[in-house]
Amino acid sequence: MSTAFSKTSAARNELRDGALTAIPVIVAAAPFGVLFGALAVENGFSVFEAVLMSATIYGGASQMVGIELFGQKIAPWLVVFSIFAVNFRHVLYSASIGRLIRNWTFRQKAAGFFLLVDPQYAETETRAAMGKPVSFTWYMGLAAPIYVSWLTETWIGGLFGRLITNPHALGIDFLLPIYFLGLVMGFRKRRMWLPVVGASAFASIAAYQTIGSPWHVSIGAVAGILLAAMMPLKPRTGPV
Repeated sequence: MSTAFSKTSAARNELRDGALTAIPVIVAAAPFGVLFGALAVENGFSVFEAVLMSATIYGGASQMVGIELFGQKIAPWLVVFSIFAVNFRHVLYSASIGRLIRNWTFRQKAAGFFLLVDPQYAETETRAAMGKPVSFTWYMGLAAPIYVSWLTETWIGGLFGRLITNPHALGIDFLLPIYFLGLVMGFRKRRMWLPVVGASAFASIAAYQTIGSPWHVSIGAVAGILLAAMMPLKPRTGPV
């Protein structure tokens, strides 16, 4: 009896920890969810279609690319390829956290990988580095509120986004970059952090200036990965 109660209490604590971790993510991503909903409606989407896109693709940058391409007379395969290119980093995220969730069931892994976005990956890696288990309960406590809030923000943006004539003037578009900068800095104690981040930043900026958005995201990620793969491994002396 006491064992069952202990397990239930532990699960509640993990669920609560995940939900608390989700709060700053929700706050930082809110302006972009609203902005996407507004832009989607402005580009001819209905509010339902905008929310459906958020529910199925669930990737802010790729959704922005999608609404720009859907209205143009280009081949459907090119739209799909463009969205995949932007979201390619999620494949890398899946490979990385796969080692942390080997004890999950197939259905749990399927749900986890679907909800695996940038902050979800970073927080999962941070938790593992702290020596804490990445349980499905904790993961969903983090992922579910972010997912639901993203859909809600898209809906609000679709309905009322036109009331915000200039979101850049309010400075709300700067919240998410600050949050992501905090995530990157959270990994600064890892081996090879500085050269990998430097290579990613340089390649991303160069690609942005030459090729343009959103390709710079994937190019920067690939550059960092290639450098990390080429650098020699050292004995583990600190956080992994």
